[in-house]
Amino acid sequence: MQIAKKTKENNISEYVLYMYQIEDLIRANNLSLDTIVTTILKPQIQDESILDAYKVWYADLIKQMKIEGIQKKGHLSDLNEILMEMSLLHNTLINIIKEPKYLKVFEGALPSLKAFQAKSNAGDINLIEIGFNALYSKIILGLKKQSISEASNEAFKSIATMFGFLAAYYKKMKKGELDFANN
Repeated sequence: MQIAKKTKENNISEYVLYMYQIEDLIRANNLSLDTIVTTILKPQIQDESILDAYKVWYADLIKQMKIEGIQKKGHLSDLNEILMEMSLLHNTLINIIKEPKYLKVFEGALPSLKAFQAKSNAGDINLIEIGFNALYSKIILGLKKQSISEASNEAFKSIATMFGFLAAYYKKMKKGELDFANN
């Protein structure tokens, strides 16, 4: 909860990946708040007030997942909204503003994004979501302690670099510091 809040403020890309993990953690615990509290929260959090705040946060997320029908797969509507904003910003940066720095990192990541799209049978989902799926798959591979080839590591690095730039532009956009009209 506190990590999510700070990450959302500082790096939206890291926030999305963090929330993907939280969604999967909730699913792995069968959307059971009691199980999450007993096995994850209580062993790590000694302060009762902080524990109570986390209980409320997880309870709200579980409720939202049930309401939105994403108990098995899918993402919270809040995350989908962020993904859409990031996709729109991405398209604005490359097609309208033609931001040189962003274009360069995007062009560097594009072959990796296309390769991941082909390997994952992702269909026609946008490149931003494909990139998040790729980076999340790297996290999962790391948690499973599976080896990753040098070529795959380079591909993940190019996608992560692009998302770092996109997160910085997103933060500027949210602060009202991006002037789309004068570009």
